[in-house]
Amino acid sequence: MGNVIIGATMSLDGFMNDRNGDVSRLYPDLEALRSTEMLQEEIQTTGAVVMGRHAYNMAEGDVTDYEYQVPIFVLTHVVPEKVAKGENDKLTFTFVTNGIESAIEKAKAAAGDKHVMVVGGANTAQQCLRAGLVDEIHIGIVPVLFGEGLRFFEPLDNEQIKLEKMRIFEIPTRTDLWFRVVR
Repeated sequence: MGNVIIGATMSLDGFMNDRNGDVSRLYPDLEALRSTEMLQEEIQTTGAVVMGRHAYNMAEGDVTDYEYQVPIFVLTHVVPEKVAKGENDKLTFTFVTNGIESAIEKAKAAAGDKHVMVVGGANTAQQCLRAGLVDEIHIGIVPVLFGEGLRFFEPLDNEQIKLEKMRIFEIPTRTDLWFRVVR
């Protein structure tokens, strides 16, 4: 069975978006990022994705070009009336309303031997960390400073999570760091 991996991109000062909720400065050249060996490897080894409702909404109803063409499990309180455009044989949506543990369990079953990638939301990632469901953390750091916005890491109720650095990937527009959660 694959690992549960939190994947996130943030500013150098630790924000996932700026004070207005904008993420565009974190992805100055998304097409170039998609063609990197690092992202291509992640796409090949990912069998399912878990995301929060806000990340789902960011697609604005169209996931036709989404890099992960795998089953996606959206953690939400309310199932949307209209599903995003772009579902196909590989990319499907399941809306999970009964908690992060259920979403991860369903995603693991769908992923088989591949990894489950948790993407696009600080709240969803924090829920995974608090529940002890995370095996690895993959953080992309972009050399911009936001000063304020949505912080990725918030206090975790005095829990200390020990991490072990696994690898580093660098390109001019970002540095990616992989950590294993030590249990």
